[in-house]
Amino acid sequence: MSEVFKVNWKKIHEQAPYPPAAYDFVREGLSHTVGMVHANAAPDDESRHVSGQQLCLGLRDFAIKQYGMLAKTVLNRWGVNRTEDFGNIVFAMIDAGLMRKTDEDDIEDFRSVFDFDDAFGGVRIG
Repeated sequence: MSEVFKVNWKKIHEQAPYPPAAYDFVREGLSHTVGMVHANAAPDDESRHVSGQQLCLGLRDFAIKQYGMLAKTVLNRWGVNRTEDFGNIVFAMIDAGLMRKTDEDDIEDFRSVFDFDDAFGGVRIG
């Protein structure tokens, strides 16, 4: 019988105080980003890694697809106001064993990847 991995959400929230929806968004957005970046890779390819910058850009795209013109509003409601917030969420999940990183990955990879006003200000439907 396998042991069930228990997540200490209290500890994660203390490290990066965002609501569970923000963590779900990043997890789902990671899958979206991997699909974008490695569209032609085999599903079991272990090299399907994405950088912090790639993840930020993928999360921007995923937010626009999910929430359209409300993307920035939704993210801001979760306390996600800059790309560094994505990094805080990712590294809290890494520390909890919910995500993996390479030796080259650093939280600095998430610094100022894009400006939220620029990225989400001109979203149009249609």
